[in-house]
Amino acid sequence: MLFLFALLFQPQPSYGQQSDSKAYIDDLKAITDIMVYDVTSPVAAARYYAYSTLASYEVLALQENNNHPSFFDFFQRPLENPFPQNFKLGNEVVAYRYALLCTAKKLLPSGKKLESKIKSLRQELVKEEVLFLDQIIQTIVDYANRDGFLQLNNLKRYTPKKGPAFWQPTKPAYMAPVEPNWNSLTPLFLKSADQFLTKPPIKYDLNPESDFYKLLLEVKQVTDQNDKKKNEIAVFWDCNPYAISQIGHLEFGLKKISPGGHWMGIAGIATRKARFDVNKTIFTHTILAIVLHDAFIACWDEKYRSNRVRPETVINRHLDKGWSPLLQTPPFPEYVSGHSVVSSASAEILTLIFGSNFSFRDTSEKEFGLKTRSYKSFKQAADEACISRLYGGIHYKDAIDEGIWQGRQVASFIIAKTKSHFPY
Repeated sequence: MLFLFALLFQPQPSYGQQSDSKAYIDDLKAITDIMVYDVTSPVAAARYYAYSTLASYEVLALQENNNHPSFFDFFQRPLENPFPQNFKLGNEVVAYRYALLCTAKKLLPSGKKLESKIKSLRQELVKEEVLFLDQIIQTIVDYANRDGFLQLNNLKRYTPKKGPAFWQPTKPAYMAPVEPNWNSLTPLFLKSADQFLTKPPIKYDLNPESDFYKLLLEVKQVTDQNDKKKNEIAVFWDCNPYAISQIGHLEFGLKKISPGGHWMGIAGIATRKARFDVNKTIFTHTILAIVLHDAFIACWDEKYRSNRVRPETVINRHLDKGWSPLLQTPPFPEYVSGHSVVSSASAEILTLIFGSNFSFRDTSEKEFGLKTRSYKSFKQAADEACISRLYGGIHYKDAIDEGIWQGRQVASFIIAKTKSHFPY
């Protein structure tokens, strides 16, 4: 842990180094924009971030292997084909950016939209450098393609369970559940998707004296209050790529950022405020992306194990047919809260790197018409993200609490395996 905190006391980078970091962050923003365009699922977005940033970091590690060990030294699944060694790049920053963007291009459905950026960077590299980088990029893409993602469409189709306690599609679009077999993917650090099992959800029971009924009433009462501050928090942290606007019989996708995309945006804000050089910026985004990747696998494993019904469904059936949550209910089971898992995990990692009192202004949602929010720490931001799911009417409180626990467990496990090996 001391190594990670040491970066806070090192000399500040020059203007040119800060400019390199900004260029890298801008490249990540271009990747995020494509995922918004593609309506990429939250879990898939985390996977794309993980492998794309990993490519840039592994190029960095090969150039400075005395200070930057390979992440593959710690992953559960070994790298089958070793990277080429002993090749010194001329323009390292261009190479890091090239690796990031080329990997994203190969993985993202609309990755070709990055070609103009890639072409511009390629012109700054000599032929031997391009060949060296392309070999690393392809090795990582091949590694990614063996994680089970390509086999998802061949797995048994998911059918919602019958019974009032289980998830059913919700309005307005009544979409099919998102990625029900995501737990079949191989995690990077975790030993298995179910390594950190949460408590089972509180048992479905409509007896007014039951714990479940109390959870249900809490959701309805909080949203019915129509509290302005709580509503603002809920909307700011919505991050639902599947949100739809209806006009008559027509439906339009609202194109929103994913939860992982929001936290990657926060990482960019923090690295720029801390004036990190490009090496620290790459490391920060890579380890965060990897944590997001594994946290979503753990979360989705529980979602489709418990298959718990959303509040909207129960309230409409038994309390108020005309009731709607403030936020649109996402198209997957309720327990546990994905925002709670990934936000608590992200806060653990970013707090380790930047400290527990690192304040920042979160402008991640500004382009979507939302006001900037200010936080005194990553924990404060994560706490707000977690409770936003109750304010929005889409989660019960126990799903939030257990999600926080699971996210912290995932992050702590990864930190324990890496903290003494990395230079920051």
